[in-house]
Amino acid sequence: MAQPTAQPPEIPSRQAAGPVPTSDLTLQPPHDADAEQAVLGACMHGPAVIDEIRPMLVAADFYRPHHETIWRALLALRGEDKPTDPIAVSHYLTCRGDINRVGGVAYIHQLYCAPPSVSGTAYYAGIVSRTAALRRLREHSIRAVQRTQEPGADPDEIRSAIEADLGTERERALASGTGRLSRHIADGWRFVTEAGADKEPLWGTREKTAWASGESLMIVGAPGVGKTTLAHQVILARIGLQDTVLDMPVAPSKRVLYLAMDRPQQIARAMFRRIQPEHETILRERLVVWQGPLPATLDKEPDLLADLAAAHGADTIVIDSLKDAVSTLVDDALAVAFQNARMRALRNGVEVMELHHQRKALADAPKDQRPALDRVYGSTWITSGAGSVLFLTGEAGDPAVTLHHLKMPTGEIGPLQLIHDHARGTTTVDPALDPVTILRASPNGLSVRDLAKALTRQAAPDRAAVEKARRSLDQLVEAGLATKTQGTAGGSGGGQQALYRASARHIAAIG
Repeated sequence: MAQPTAQPPEIPSRQAAGPVPTSDLTLQPPHDADAEQAVLGACMHGPAVIDEIRPMLVAADFYRPHHETIWRALLALRGEDKPTDPIAVSHYLTCRGDINRVGGVAYIHQLYCAPPSVSGTAYYAGIVSRTAALRRLREHSIRAVQRTQEPGADPDEIRSAIEADLGTERERALASGTGRLSRHIADGWRFVTEAGADKEPLWGTREKTAWASGESLMIVGAPGVGKTTLAHQVILARIGLQDTVLDMPVAPSKRVLYLAMDRPQQIARAMFRRIQPEHETILRERLVVWQGPLPATLDKEPDLLADLAAAHGADTIVIDSLKDAVSTLVDDALAVAFQNARMRALRNGVEVMELHHQRKALADAPKDQRPALDRVYGSTWITSGAGSVLFLTGEAGDPAVTLHHLKMPTGEIGPLQLIHDHARGTTTVDPALDPVTILRASPNGLSVRDLAKALTRQAAPDRAAVEKARRSLDQLVEAGLATKTQGTAGGSGGGQQALYRASARHIAAIG
């Protein structure tokens, strides 16, 4: 990150208009010089940046007068379709005799290096706009106080003046699109095309997505069934130490913030199983860990998740575990407050993964029963706001567990029979129940019902299992991993079901 640039010497700052009470002279008006420098520097990187933020700012929003002068120069150059790089800006200001007043050519070039990233210009401009609004409100307040101290002050006139000032500020905020009523507004086309409809998943495929971009992933299970083991593999894939988890691709991230609130030493031991000395650089640069309780629960500070991610430069945040992040999970109001925290992080471009616990199993509940969302501990609003919910079932410490996809962004994954290698911290899909493996082991072909029987281990699988098997086989055909021979309709001699076989190309590739 570029270091903040120095201000030109002896350049006065913008102050409130009119006389100011002595008690207020020591109070510096709200402003953020670093944000102003970042905005101006980013605008020198290309005209598109100016076009993006021009509706958000007016010249008077800049607290430093020399920054206002530079902003006007940028707008003038852009209006004439001329370059806005430091050389062009310096030449423009020199021709108008303003170059020394703004700090000289050296300061213009320093501004060019000021923004941490050009992509964050709109965010920096929002800071400039908000602090300018606070300065104006401060000025209105000072004038209101001054009016009350004038001889013969009329309360009705003062109220009318205050209402007029506030009305002006409200209209200004609405016009700029930076007020709270416009801050997160997008037109319909932009919403549909840019809000995530066409984004690649973070984990999985478009057809079967375990973790969708812009939606949280929740991994649920009883203690000891491997939630942390599975989560760590996804995290390590996000930072580039592996490509797939459970044979599904994982998209890379910039940096992961892991909130190790629940037994951090145990979390460290679990992750240590996968770490090698050559991983040191990646772990230092792309993984940062918070150890122990947060400074506040997320239901009390909904902005805390987003603020933590921003403070540590993370685009992914992992909550381990959810019970440590919220005051109580059974209160609907607190669950909604947590959903607000989750959504504020997602809205800021931070991907969220959550590890959570199930309800205590009922004594008479069948052990092989498919879990449902009501088995997730806490208020239903917790799962309602999640994008994807994976549920692990099995005995604590057992290497063989089952993964169920209870809430899915696209097609359902599994159920998958998983094998945990506790010594190495890896998880694989049981090959005996992999559709491709089953198909490859059936040279005479498989019908949809045959595959459903093999996957469910039931002689009479239900209709849902049969349809799921059909979708799996058709997807293998689309991927070129299988071929399909159409069946024949029934008659006096009976019909024949469609048969699927592993493609010759796939057999040769793995043979």
